[in-house]
Amino acid sequence: MRIVTVFACWFTCFFFLTGSISAADSTPRPNVVLFLIDDLGWADLGCYGSKFHRTPHLDAMAREGLRCTQFYSASPVCSPTRAAIMTGRWPARLHLTDWLPGRPDRPDQRLARPAIRQHLPLEEVTLAEALKSVGYRTGHIGKWHLGGEGFGPREQGFDINIAGDHTGSPLSYFAPFSRQGRSMPGLENAVDGEYLTDRLTTEAEKFIDAHAKEPFFLYIPHYGVHTPIRAKEELVKKYPEGPRPGVQSNPIYAAMLESVDDSVGRVLKKLAEHGLNERTVVLFTSDNGGLATIEGQNTPATNNSPLREGKGYLYEGGIRVPMLVRWPGRIPAGSTIDTPQYAVDLRPTLLAACGVATDVAMDGVDVLPVWTGTGKIERDTLYWHYPHYPNQGGKPGSAIRVGDYKLIEFFEYGRRELYDLKADPRETRNLAEAKPEIVEQLAAKLAAKLAAWRTRVDAQLPTPNPKYVPHPAAADGTITLPGKSAEIRGVQLRFEPLPHKNTLGFWTNVQDSVRWEFQLDKPGKYEVEATVGCGNGSGGSVVAFRFGKQELQMTVEATGGFQKFVPRKIGVVEFSQSGRQELIVQPLSKPGAAVMDLPQVVLRPVK
Repeated sequence: MRIVTVFACWFTCFFFLTGSISAADSTPRPNVVLFLIDDLGWADLGCYGSKFHRTPHLDAMAREGLRCTQFYSASPVCSPTRAAIMTGRWPARLHLTDWLPGRPDRPDQRLARPAIRQHLPLEEVTLAEALKSVGYRTGHIGKWHLGGEGFGPREQGFDINIAGDHTGSPLSYFAPFSRQGRSMPGLENAVDGEYLTDRLTTEAEKFIDAHAKEPFFLYIPHYGVHTPIRAKEELVKKYPEGPRPGVQSNPIYAAMLESVDDSVGRVLKKLAEHGLNERTVVLFTSDNGGLATIEGQNTPATNNSPLREGKGYLYEGGIRVPMLVRWPGRIPAGSTIDTPQYAVDLRPTLLAACGVATDVAMDGVDVLPVWTGTGKIERDTLYWHYPHYPNQGGKPGSAIRVGDYKLIEFFEYGRRELYDLKADPRETRNLAEAKPEIVEQLAAKLAAKLAAWRTRVDAQLPTPNPKYVPHPAAADGTITLPGKSAEIRGVQLRFEPLPHKNTLGFWTNVQDSVRWEFQLDKPGKYEVEATVGCGNGSGGSVVAFRFGKQELQMTVEATGGFQKFVPRKIGVVEFSQSGRQELIVQPLSKPGAAVMDLPQVVLRPVK
């Protein structure tokens, strides 16, 4: 029954698409080459401000075409954005909101994730299928990550597939591209030591050679620069040893990115050899923000400053990505636009560029008039929905951007954060509870609009986790309360996940506090130790540690820097019974610029 439905849907779209093009229109359709880079940060390219990475071909592409300063992925992780590009639809509507297969629920997570689709449905008419139906040859070379057997690129409109399957990471970055008897599709035969990015580029060149005389859609979703962070040694040696905390300084990641840049240069050269420059739209973007936290060997990969956080977070560093577009003769060279756009716009825009009409419903809009400087778009609202716990430490939530204002709503405790991205692109000042009343009303209005959108698209929400056990005791009875798992109450206080920080920080508002729940196995006395950092000149804050009716107080001493952490024993508390307990840390006074940084609190049983 499903096969009949899929065929009927495909036939209808084919008839509509081909029938809608005038027979008198003899203008050749443009080719499309779409580079999608995995985990590339907004600030990683030289043309976006990087002083460490070397991207000469991409910088040249920016000079020859368009650079978008406020382009967004559809999600802070990969698979949802890939689905959005293929369909022009919000991941929330597709019920494909996490990387596949997604991270299982864990007892330390307050919420349980909603069930997600484990593949892009065949009923969706992909960008490849739409272009193929009007005569395009279609090639997929790189990472798919939208379903396994029966749901791969060949089933979704691509004539060829090289290297794409259900996995999110390559079996190897160096040939042989295989492991435990399994090989990456189309890469079964390779010269030992061949680098994956180079090999995929060679396959892309072959595709262009084979189809230079007919319209083609070449999709190159490179595995680079995703983990594992591996690069060619001769390129790594070109960069200073590192990394250094808080700045872009990872030489292996830089070398990986240089190989991606070389790939772009080779493909552009191949297009020029065939005289296809003016007949080809070339796009370059990323599926989410750069990996700025520790996740495996040789990480963090990058730093997304001036944007906040990175992959796995709904802050700008997790969803704002580079977007370069080159189309000589149609897109003015050296142009820059700051109109907000995102991944769901690519399908309608590319269909418009190729002269392909469609009646398939899409959530994205055609932004080609903005790219070519011939018009504007009316939309002023962007949405994101990520009801999951990512590996990088972010929390489940949704976000909405209307004009310059962006609201994030987190699901664990209903916390809201409102930012003016024009005045505060770093997202440092939360306006959600600010005066005057117009700001509070704006936060409420955006929250209501976001909730209505979730209802309209049938967005799935997380539910209470029945197996939730907060901060259980270790074997020796010690209870550790890390900053990353605290409930933040207030406006400015936040957890800073970058590895050289990994702390509760920005504690500039004395009314802000934090709360932890923990599971006590044995009653008795416990010594409380807080790890504290405090800059010179900011010491002297008095802070209360409240365990129910018991309270300990600590006067914060300067430690020589907010990230120079010192353990401080602040007293003993006694619990008369086991079970669920809570700790609230509340400043009582703040004579300096900030209270302190607080990476963790530890309770040790007194023997």
